[in-house]
Parts: sequence; structure tokens; C-alpha cells
Amino acid sequence: QLQLVESGGGLVQPGGSLRLSCAASGLTLDGYAIGWVRQAPGKGQEWVACITSSDGDGRTYYADSVKGRFTMFKDNAKNAVYLQMSSLKPEDTAVYYCAADRRFRHACSGYTSYDYWGQGTQVTVSS
Repeated sequence: QLQLVESGGGLVQPGGSLRLSCAASGLTLDGYAIGWVRQAPGKGQEWVACITSSDGDGRTYYADSVKGRFTMFKDNAKNAVYLQMSSLKPEDTAVYYCAADRRFRHACSGYTSYDYWGQGTQVTVSS
């Protein structure tokens, strides 16, 4: 059973940066698409970014709302993924979840219906 644990959230001023981490255990992330999905108060889930598996193209994909500001990367040795967030805006405030699914390992852009989820980490952007 794959387990995911996020960390790194917090309160940051507009324009600031945060790095979220997602540590996996139970199974290796290799062979899974990994995604970041966020949910703001009173809103539905929003896909943020994802990375396909190494047997896919291994590329990262980003929602237009975060493209150029967020960077997602994977560390296979640590069985972890990260989301580096820069130039943060108040509208980035949300609970951020990392998620994994083998079904999307070749094409992951836009999906939010992942099989495995972390518990989420709160990101608040406010002055």
C-alpha cells in the first residue's frame, strides 16, 4: 500500500516562496504518475501539476494558473516529490495534496481522481 505524507506548508507573504515535500512509503513512486492537487476554502479540487512515470515521458505538466511560478520535481533516491512555489499570490491559498495513480503514468495532465492521497498541507498566502 502506497502512503504519502506532505510537509512544508505554512504562512507566507505575497511574492514569497515555499517548498512542499511529499514522502512516499510502502511502494516506490516509480511507475506512478504523481500529482499535486489543491483545494481552496469553499471551492472544488484544482489540479496544480503532475509528473509522469519513468516508463512514460517523465515530464512535468502545470496548470496555467501556476506555470512559470511553480516547479515540481522528483527524487527517486528519496522516493519523494517536491513542489517549489515562488511568486505566491493570495489566490494560491489552499490545502495542497500530493497524489499518485498508475493509470495516469503516461499522461497525467489535468486529472484529480487519483487512487492514493496524502493528508494535505495548508498553504496560506497573506500579508
